[in-house]
Amino acid sequence: MPNWYYDKKDLRNTPSARDGVDYETERRYRREGARFIMEAGASMSLGHNTVATGVVYFHRFYMFHSFRTFPRFVTASCCLFLAGKVEETPKKCKDIIKTARGLLSDEKFQSFGDDPKEEVMTLERILLQTIKFDLQVEHPYSFLVKYAKCLKGDSAKLQKMVQMAWNFVNDSLSTTVSIQWEPEIIAVALIYLASKLSKFTVVDWVGKKPEHLKWWDMFVQDVTMEILEEICHQVLDLYQPSQAESAPSKSPPQLPPSKASPPMKRANISPITSKNSPNIAVKTPLPPMPPTEVVEANPIPKHITTENPHYPYPPYPMPPMPPQAHGPPPPYVTMPPVMPPQPPAGWTHYSHPNANKYYPPGPPPGRNPYYPPQ
Repeated sequence: MPNWYYDKKDLRNTPSARDGVDYETERRYRREGARFIMEAGASMSLGHNTVATGVVYFHRFYMFHSFRTFPRFVTASCCLFLAGKVEETPKKCKDIIKTARGLLSDEKFQSFGDDPKEEVMTLERILLQTIKFDLQVEHPYSFLVKYAKCLKGDSAKLQKMVQMAWNFVNDSLSTTVSIQWEPEIIAVALIYLASKLSKFTVVDWVGKKPEHLKWWDMFVQDVTMEILEEICHQVLDLYQPSQAESAPSKSPPQLPPSKASPPMKRANISPITSKNSPNIAVKTPLPPMPPTEVVEANPIPKHITTENPHYPYPPYPMPPMPPQAHGPPPPYVTMPPVMPPQPPAGWTHYSHPNANKYYPPGPPPGRNPYYPPQ
């Protein structure tokens, strides 16, 4: 089973970073792709598990590929298309493309090219190979409900705190916490954050033991406050306006793919001219083709000619072709047989020497010679 959890140094050394995309720009691309999946899923009435699975596919995909090679909105549509089939809530590809057309501007939708369906279907094969066909993904939602049922306190405050934690889980999909920590730890961290913001202190819980210093010690072990605070800070950073959000949304390359350059070969389009310039390939005219000789459709072999008496060509005289005219085709001319028909060979009976060695001729004794026994 592949390991889908990465450290901070791995997130700063992604293929996009090696391709010239700075860290903040890559984070913005991930947020835009994840939010597009969530908006498209909400427009198509898809469940939270389907949307979350698509977002996790999206984050895992760009740990192996660059944003300069694969446009984020095409990849997001492909991830949602695959997640719908995995979570048994399938949607047609044309419906996802139609939804994307309504959510994206004309400039962003140009990345889908002339045949958006073919682009998404082709990218699906690359996505499956990238995520190594590991399709099952666990999400913090189920653990959030499980842990909340064990907490004790005022029901109204508890319900408010759980609803806030659920919203934090939804927003955490726009970050990379899903590829940094397990869903159990994410659920604990976001419950902890919701309890702090809603001023609901967890004092008692079901199954409390003296060795449990915190309520989450019963569910996860060896989780430190540094890990919980790191997850909380990543989620809270989403609500802070940044310069990257106000920057123009340009996605390199966001180029319409062509049939001559499928997604599998789009990694080597052209060298990068600058840090912010899109990776655009300059089309050069093809050199002229050399003149070719006109070859007959069915040439006569060299060893079969009309001058060789041993191999006459054609083997029998061809009837003259009637002149072409309008109307029904002329009747076919019967060709002479290659060899005259031979009379069928007669059957020769050979008697077996042991034919009646075990049984005398005729029916066995005691049986009707005409009917089988009843």
